[in-house]
Amino acid sequence: MADPRESGVVVLDAKGLRALAHPVRVQLVELLRKHGPSTATRLAERLGVNSGTASYHLRKLGAAGFVEEDAERGNARERWWRSVHRVTRLTDEGLTDAEPEAVHAYMRSIAALYNLRTQQALNELQTMPHGWRRVLDLSSFALRLTEEEGWRLREELGEVIARYRRDGEEAPPGARRVVLITEILPELDEGTDDGTDDGPEEG
Repeated sequence: MADPRESGVVVLDAKGLRALAHPVRVQLVELLRKHGPSTATRLAERLGVNSGTASYHLRKLGAAGFVEEDAERGNARERWWRSVHRVTRLTDEGLTDAEPEAVHAYMRSIAALYNLRTQQALNELQTMPHGWRRVLDLSSFALRLTEEEGWRLREELGEVIARYRRDGEEAPPGARRVVLITEILPELDEGTDDGTDDGPEEG
C-alpha cells in the first residue's frame, strides 16, 4: 500500500484490502473523510452501532494505516481519530483473483455506501433549495460497447470529473459539497447481441 501522506491517495494492496473489506470500516473512513476528526462514540451514534464496535474497527483501520489518532484533540479519557487519506483506489486487477472474497466484500460495502448516500439525498429533497434540486440526477443509460470502448469511456469520465476537482483551491461563493457516483456495470448475461441498445434511458 503506497504512502497516503504523499498524495492523499491510497492504492489498496492485499493487506489493505483485507483490512477495509468490512461495511462498518468503509463507513467509518467515509465519515472521517467527510466530517473530519471524531471520536468512536460520535461515529458510533452516526452508524447506529455501539461505541465498542466502532472502537474495535477504528483500531483495525489504524493498524492498517487508513486512520490515525488525532493527538491534538485527544485526551486521557477520549481518543479522537482522523483519516489519513482523501481517496481510496482499487486498481490491481490481480487482487480479484488473489483475494476474491475480500474484493467482493469490499465492493459490496462500497455499493451499500453509495445506496445510503442516494437515500440520504432523496430524504433531503423537500428541503433542498430549488436550484440544487435541478442538479440532483438519477439516470441510467444502456450502451453496447466493446471492452476497449468501455475502458475509454471510464477514462474520459475521469478526465471530465478531474476538471471540476478543487484540490487545495478555495471554492467559490455558493459552492456546496456534491457527491458524484459513477457506475459502469457490464451485463454479460444477455440473451442476444444484435448491436442494438436495450433497456431504459432516464435523465
